[in-house]
Amino acid sequence: MSERFATVVLDSQGVSSWASQDRRLLVKLDLFVAMGAELVVCANTIVEVAHARVNWPRLNWVLSRARVEAVTEHAAKAAADLLKQAGLHGHKYAIDATVAEMALRQPGPVALLTSDVDDMAKLCGNRVRLIAV
Repeated sequence: MSERFATVVLDSQGVSSWASQDRRLLVKLDLFVAMGAELVVCANTIVEVAHARVNWPRLNWVLSRARVEAVTEHAAKAAADLLKQAGLHGHKYAIDATVAEMALRQPGPVALLTSDVDDMAKLCGNRVRLIAV
C-alpha cells in the first residue's frame, strides 16, 4: 500500500475484524501504523460492536491501541447535517453518520476502513479515502 495516511478510522466491521484477528486486516493495520498513521474509533462504534458473544478482553485490548473519539453535542449536530446533505435519515444511518463526521475532522489524509463503502461515500464524499473491509 503506497498511500500514506495521517489518520485511519475504523468502523464497526473494522473494529470487529481487528478484535477477531482477521489476518488481512491485521496486515493493513501494521502497514498503516508503520507509516505513522494514528488509528481512531468513534465511541458509537463500541456500542455497535458490542453483543453477547463479543470477546470483551480482546475488544478492550483493541480499543487500548486506538484513540476513541467521543460523540459530543456539536459532533452529533454535524452528523445530522451530513445525513441531511446526503438525503439519508433514520437509525440505520445514525452511527455511520457519527463515524463519517468524526473521520472528516481528523488530521489528513484520512482513510476509513469500512464495510459500508456506498453509504460512507454519500456521507464523506471524496474527502476521506474509503477502504473496504
